[in-house]
Amino acid sequence: MLGVMNRNAERWALLLFYSMLVITMAVEVVRREVFAFSSIWGEEVVRYAFIYLAWIGAASAVRERAHIRIDVIYHYVSPRLKALLYILGDLVMLAVACIAVYWSAETVATSWKFGSVSHGLRVSMVWFLMAVPLGFSLMIFRLIQSLIRDVRDLIAGRKVYEGGQLFD
Repeated sequence: MLGVMNRNAERWALLLFYSMLVITMAVEVVRREVFAFSSIWGEEVVRYAFIYLAWIGAASAVRERAHIRIDVIYHYVSPRLKALLYILGDLVMLAVACIAVYWSAETVATSWKFGSVSHGLRVSMVWFLMAVPLGFSLMIFRLIQSLIRDVRDLIAGRKVYEGGQLFD
């Protein structure tokens, strides 16, 4: 069960938010074009679904090493140095993600303290602001997994996982 969740948790969440975004947008287009009426809540649902989609997608990309990167140097170094470079990159990103979780959690705490709500949905902004620390927390989890995998590969002398390639 945990293995299935580890492989598919982000996919399921991405599917949920993408479906919510598409369905709400389609309903709002029909309402605007057919009934000449639109709602403010529809725009907010789409906006916040897109924000969650982006942050969860970023964590998923960390897992698959699918972020845009300049990897020309990796073609000219030994497999051992390549693994060390990937580990260094993951450590730097881990530090950035930890700082981002701290500062974004502070924003969430401030919103919680003052009880701010969204304009259209009248829902606490905490739910929407949580996308950033949640996304970075997922990134931290995936970076730790990546570091463990890379260190094991380095110790065992195996080729480091480089992720899928967009173009061959």
